[in-house]
Amino acid sequence: MPPAPTLCLASTSRYRAELLARLGLPFELAAPAVDEAPLPGEPAPALAARLARAKVQVVARARPGVWVLGSDQAASTAALRLEKPGTLPRARLQLQAMSGQRVQFHTAYALGRDDVLLQGADCTTVHLRTLSDAEIDRYLAREPALDCAGSFKCEGLGITLFDAIETRDPTALIGLPLIGVAALLRQAGFSLP
Repeated sequence: MPPAPTLCLASTSRYRAELLARLGLPFELAAPAVDEAPLPGEPAPALAARLARAKVQVVARARPGVWVLGSDQAASTAALRLEKPGTLPRARLQLQAMSGQRVQFHTAYALGRDDVLLQGADCTTVHLRTLSDAEIDRYLAREPALDCAGSFKCEGLGITLFDAIETRDPTALIGLPLIGVAALLRQAGFSLP
């Protein structure tokens, strides 16, 4: 029986690592040295796909024969692109701008080894309630989510900010669409339930 394929997650995101661990496969982590700045005029879906591929390519060069999984997420409303806020004032501004809006989260993922590259993507639409400044401040006091695009955690208290979530895969909004990733892993020869 041949040995099980080796897997590396090209990410420093604890959220992605926690999600991938749900699949029960052993994996290692590698920090992808990728410039995540968007190109001029680059739409959110293209940005997410480009960065997911780049993460795989950078890490795979240093790990021949190892399957490398990369993912990236870009969020946008009709008027702005959302990023990880990093500070409470920026988080407050993002939540104020998203109040009462539909926000699309484009999550791309790629799995590569040597000359093989498999790819997929998911789009989740979040409908935020109209939020008062007091609601935003209460939320940020309890769950700042400074390291999350959109300044909320849907898997936590952030769920209270929404009217609805439209998605094919509930894990996509957290950062790694496990339904699609599992399909790519099976295609690559990994054994999953």
